[in-house]
Amino acid sequence: MGRVGTALGELRGAQKSAKGVSLYSRFVNRPTGRYLAAVSHALGLTPNQVTLISAAFSFAAVAAVALTGPSWALGIAVWAALAVGFAFDSADGQLARLRGGGSAAGEWLDHVVDAAKLTALHSCVLIAFYRFPEQYGTTADGWLLVPLGFQFAAVVTFFGGLLTEKLKPGPAPGSPAAAPSTLRAVALLPVDYGVFCLVFLLLGGGELFAWAYAGLGAVAALFLLAFLAKWFRELSAVRR
Repeated sequence: MGRVGTALGELRGAQKSAKGVSLYSRFVNRPTGRYLAAVSHALGLTPNQVTLISAAFSFAAVAAVALTGPSWALGIAVWAALAVGFAFDSADGQLARLRGGGSAAGEWLDHVVDAAKLTALHSCVLIAFYRFPEQYGTTADGWLLVPLGFQFAAVVTFFGGLLTEKLKPGPAPGSPAAAPSTLRAVALLPVDYGVFCLVFLLLGGGELFAWAYAGLGAVAALFLLAFLAKWFRELSAVRR
């Protein structure tokens, strides 16, 4: 436990800015990832190995959604696997910082896994709606468009945010970090991946899950429009 405690102490002083992060990520996922990073460090794991552990949990949950009919037990298992996978997704970057910095290959692997996870999860919800229409109440063909639309919003938001982060100039050296906004952190909760994972607890409700999932998809589409306008406005002021 000595190595874990030492690692935790170092990680507390090396956290990324909480600006633009929802309350869930700030107070649940990042702290959980911090403990997982400390334990991983004590076990001698590399950041890439932690990324692959994250992928294993996430894709196990994704496969279960597509292959198994809805039930409350399935919902709990899927949510738990997705939540653990998300926490390990936070841990790999923290472990890299603890080890003195990550590599370009590690960052590439992390983003590729994130992109694959997003597309696979919504694709498997579509498969579930198609395979078990009576249980989910998705007998109408239009329901199959819901996961496609949600996937579109999620993927464009992911890549749009990633590209904006790469294109925007960083803060000037020595400038103070901007204080995180609590109001913004609350407003971002509906599009936080960790909050999205909670909807799978409703899998046993069948139609209840389908409508809750569709509602979050509509919110994701609205946020996408807002994000695109904001990012374009910010980048319009950047000269290259």
